[in-house]
Amino acid sequence: MQIDIVSDTVCPWCFIGKRKLERALAQRPNISFDVRWRAFRLDPTIPREGVDRKAYMKAKFGDNPNATTMGDALRAAGASVNIAFAFDRIEKRPDTIDSHRLIRWSASTGKQNDIVERVFAAYFEQGRDIGDASVLKDIATEAGMDAELVGDLLAGDDDRQTIDHEDMLAHRMGVSGVPTFIFENKYMISGAHDADKLVRVIDKVVEEAAAVSG
Repeated sequence: MQIDIVSDTVCPWCFIGKRKLERALAQRPNISFDVRWRAFRLDPTIPREGVDRKAYMKAKFGDNPNATTMGDALRAAGASVNIAFAFDRIEKRPDTIDSHRLIRWSASTGKQNDIVERVFAAYFEQGRDIGDASVLKDIATEAGMDAELVGDLLAGDDDRQTIDHEDMLAHRMGVSGVPTFIFENKYMISGAHDADKLVRVIDKVVEEAAAVSG
């Protein structure tokens, strides 16, 4: 079963959604899943060098009294799937296009899920700048990719237009929030839903496919 996940690497709910999907997939061990990560840019106006995260968040949300509550809710949701969000360690709001390029390249090596996990963990748990090519190269090295090749690719513009096109396509499809999960190019569900709900969608896809083939 093909599952496309439209996501951005600075979206905390996408990290949570990834972990919940993994729990759902584990409940259906007899199904072969083909999970593919698709690029979405929450803010394409971010410059390539990134911006100060505190200033960015203040400009975006102001002195919203609900900000603390939202942060607490995210930490609780993260803890429920073993994510230790460390927002206080994040100094920069990065441009995410290079992290999306790395994720795209990792698909050909069979390491895409591992790379996505490492990128999320680097940003949200370790506070690393995932807009920095050297950080992305280190992540690739940790996952067993060809670090020299990744470094050379990041130094150029390979697949930048592809990422832009993928982001544009997601918007044209009606994706307005992430994560968004697309099952077999038929069913689209947005949000970091619990595993049980995702399992119900998986079962529906299986049942409909059986009805068609039967």
